[in-house]
Amino acid sequence: MAKKAELIVDDRKLQVSNLDKVLYPKAGFTKSDVIDYYIRVAPVLLPHLKDRPLTMKRYPDGVEGQFFYEKNCPVHRPKWVQTAKVWSDGNQRMMHYCLANDLPTLVWAANLADLELHTSLSRKNKIERPTMMVFDLDPGAPADIVQCCQVGLWLRDLLTQMKLKSFAKTSGSKGLQVYVPLNTAVTYDETKNLSLALAQYLEHEHADLVISNMSKAVRKGKVFVDWSQNDEHKTTICVYSLRAREEPTVSTPIAWDEVEKCLKKKKADLLKFRTDQVLARVEKRGDLFESVKEMTQKLPKKWKV
Repeated sequence: MAKKAELIVDDRKLQVSNLDKVLYPKAGFTKSDVIDYYIRVAPVLLPHLKDRPLTMKRYPDGVEGQFFYEKNCPVHRPKWVQTAKVWSDGNQRMMHYCLANDLPTLVWAANLADLELHTSLSRKNKIERPTMMVFDLDPGAPADIVQCCQVGLWLRDLLTQMKLKSFAKTSGSKGLQVYVPLNTAVTYDETKNLSLALAQYLEHEHADLVISNMSKAVRKGKVFVDWSQNDEHKTTICVYSLRAREEPTVSTPIAWDEVEKCLKKKKADLLKFRTDQVLARVEKRGDLFESVKEMTQKLPKKWKV
């Protein structure tokens, strides 16, 4: 029988269960630890979740067990959980996504063992317009995040030539991600076309390390510059989200000098952050991704390098 308890979160009563259940066996990290992390990181996390349709990736039996994605917000949700209606071409129906706009909703989701928070690149009121362009740098073994750092720096420099400022974060898994805040009138076709063109350019210039082809069979020892995330129907891992790895690692914003340092020292562990390290970073450095929420930048109509 599930052990239940009641939490009061911002004047909301929440029923939680099995707080001592170990969700990360190799680290001894429990559901209580998951909830505690999300409560403590909420001041910097919630602004990035606000009004973005949320796909939950739930691990009821922990990271070594089965998981499932949940796009439709559960019908048993509390009445105060907000939702967003989004048309799904794949399902040919309207979906009702959860919106993690407040701390009670975030805790409620964590209690469902929603370890990973996958969000839309759009906000609910303009679902057809992305607020950012994203590149997911995914290494094929034996390449790792060190090689991703090199590709990330090449990409940063390309974007700088286009007068676009970019921000880096770890995926919390194997790779690195580069975000370009836009927050202007732009379409997914525009962001996808440009991201593909940049990925192909990098592949042309650095064929020994970079690939833009989505086939996993050709990724060995290379870094796949995934441009395809720039799509209305896809999601990306939210900054500050846990990842379902052996350890409770987090998708963590990093400064470009940290990327340079990792490349120089060739130490992948320099960019591996667990929950305690992330909370310490936030305490010391604030939200390194704060500008991504509001910075306005326009995509160039034409570009050349």
